[in-house]
Amino acid sequence: MQPRNMSMSGVVDLAAVKAAGEAKAKAEQARAEAARQGGPSAVAPSALVIDVDEAGFERDVLQRSAEVPVVIDFWAEWCEPCKQLGPLLERLAVEYNGRFLLAKVDVDANQMLMQQFGIQGIPAVFAVVAGQALPLFQGAAPEAQIRQTLDQLIQVGEERFGLTGIAVDPEAGEAPAAPVPAGPYDALLEAAMSALDAGDLGGAVQAYKNVLSDDPANPEAKLGLAQAELLARVQDMDPQQVRKDAADNPADVHAQIAAADLDLVGGHVEDAFSRLVDAVRRTAGEERDAARLRLLELFEVIGPDDPRVTAGRQSLARVLF
Repeated sequence: MQPRNMSMSGVVDLAAVKAAGEAKAKAEQARAEAARQGGPSAVAPSALVIDVDEAGFERDVLQRSAEVPVVIDFWAEWCEPCKQLGPLLERLAVEYNGRFLLAKVDVDANQMLMQQFGIQGIPAVFAVVAGQALPLFQGAAPEAQIRQTLDQLIQVGEERFGLTGIAVDPEAGEAPAAPVPAGPYDALLEAAMSALDAGDLGGAVQAYKNVLSDDPANPEAKLGLAQAELLARVQDMDPQQVRKDAADNPADVHAQIAAADLDLVGGHVEDAFSRLVDAVRRTAGEERDAARLRLLELFEVIGPDDPRVTAGRQSLARVLF
């Protein structure tokens, strides 16, 4: 799917907003004063770029938009233009030094947000200012054009809503982060492996969840949890009956999901992915979401670097968009 350009002005005619020098100067002074005082609102430059999901959207985007314009980058791993635009937006977020916050949303994992914003293609960039959503542009726009749009967005935030941005402490990121104690995680991961070896799938699932409760991005725990949950699902299945049900009822999403789990456990990775992509293509609503979410879970089992996952994501994108 090729990206297409959209109006850079959005719902609000940003270009029509007159310069507000006095308001802008006051906002600059407020930011500088907050930074000098080192108040609790000061953040490290790295905190200007955040990953956002559906669960945290209200807190991380809507609430934050009351103090700073939040620019939302809707992207996906399989999207080549996203790989050009994303790093550019991240660099600009740091360069603009707290005048806007960049929120990155993976559309594969957050389909509901994509639908709520009415997105037809990615990359797509929106802004939320004081709780109001503004479409900015779609596709990998030139840097000069993006800068102009950001300047206009910031001006709207300051002039119309009094948003002064967030204070940034450039030294906050210089201190080395305290090392995460390896012992507790090592012990929990070892406990999970021991539970798997003993056939205690419930225990393994819980052990991996214990790690992720403290370290949600832990790759070993994410992979282990996906694998343990898959094994737990197929543990009591009758393979012959599951495959018969899937063959007899091609429109039954849950039958296809169960068969896809068996396909993956049996090493038929492409078959599992293809089965669920077809289920997504044929269905709508809750059934479509169920097939899509299970496919994303199976991607986690195999791992993002596997070329079969890359091909599967591309196939999923074609039926979704």
